[in-house]
Amino acid sequence: MESSRRFKPPWTLIRENSECYVVKDANGVTLAWLYCRDDAKRYSFGVSKLSSDEARRIGKAIARIPEFMMPRQGFYPRGGGPRWRTDRPYNVALEDRYIREHWDEIDALCRLNSLPLNATGEVIENDGVWRVYEFAWQMDAILFWARFEGRWLRGTEFHYPEHPENLPSLKPLENWPKFNPRDMR
Repeated sequence: MESSRRFKPPWTLIRENSECYVVKDANGVTLAWLYCRDDAKRYSFGVSKLSSDEARRIGKAIARIPEFMMPRQGFYPRGGGPRWRTDRPYNVALEDRYIREHWDEIDALCRLNSLPLNATGEVIENDGVWRVYEFAWQMDAILFWARFEGRWLRGTEFHYPEHPENLPSLKPLENWPKFNPRDMR
């Protein structure tokens, strides 16, 4: 499989030897060592070590951190509005009726995935009633926007960016009925 990446990734995962993976940045500085042991099941002293597959998966996740921290195109800070704050520049609006009907699920899912649920108190009346939530981190706002099909705000207008590729999914709630926001309409 050929990668569509045009530039070298900022952090890389290298198998240094049979017992260690190393995560390095673009300058070659070591950021993390992940020790593993493939024969952990044969000896009792190796039980606390990661398997090589576990270490590789954890290392790949660490190496993707800059990708998740990088600003995504099309998802811009709000940049103004009646209750906009510079320390929480990303605003997403959810329909009031949807919030009332699914508050327990929204609250539980945000707690499970460590997404902040900070309401601004702003109410927008535009083809329905919308409540605004604010986020300090762009990725938190994108995950919230994508999961609950909210409206991205730029100034006082709704903005409709394209759904990003390779967006990580939120951890699902266990034993919770499946819900599709599109069924409301």
